Amino acid sequence: MEIICDKCRGKFKISDGKIPAGKTISLRCPRCGAKISVKYEQKKDIGGQVSDNMEIHCKEESDLSEKRDSDFYDKPFDFLEEEEKTALVCESDPDVLKKVINVLSVMEYHITQSSDTRDALKRMRYHTYDLVILNENFDTKNPDSNDLLIYISRLGMFVRRMIYVCLISSRFRTMDNMMAFCKSVNIIINIKNIDSFDVILGRGITDRDMFYKVYLESVRKLDRL
Repeated sequence: MEIICDKCRGKFKISDGKIPAGKTISLRCPRCGAKISVKYEQKKDIGGQVSDNMEIHCKEESDLSEKRDSDFYDKPFDFLEEEEKTALVCESDPDVLKKVINVLSVMEYHITQSSDTRDALKRMRYHTYDLVILNENFDTKNPDSNDLLIYISRLGMFVRRMIYVCLISSRFRTMDNMMAFCKSVNIIINIKNIDSFDVILGRGITDRDMFYKVYLESVRKLDRL
């Protein structure tokens, strides 16, 4: 879903389904700071066809005093430039975190850091990240009961396919595909190989992109049969 600020003409995107039908939300333009109210409705025409209707109003700070059905100012919601890649990083070790952030910055990701599991879950509720970097020991004493891994493993297949999950581990070897499958992640990188994080992650994402390219082409061909 695309939103354009009437004041500065900045263009941003929100994942579909984040605005409840019939509700009005308030958000702030990250470019000019103007407050924007967005109302999303679904209407049926005479033939029963459903059409989307979205009203967008841009207001100054003093103009938006009325109560909204939902206010997103205090929620962990990312408003991004169109086509910008997003990454959620869940890593407690400052040295590892620094290396991960440096790599993702070079790869031109919009980076969000989580302080704990609760914060990460809230962020994932309001945004579908392209990439999630998760240490198996993040905010847990038992890596086998990591709440974030459990949440990711229970995501619907359509949403899960959109997220590339990288698990940083001290127990499993790098690129252990069988263990990655068991943990419901795309790739595992052992902490001993963190200095090669950029090469390993880049290769993994490229392989995934190539796989889905072939997959989508095959689906299109089958649809024509």
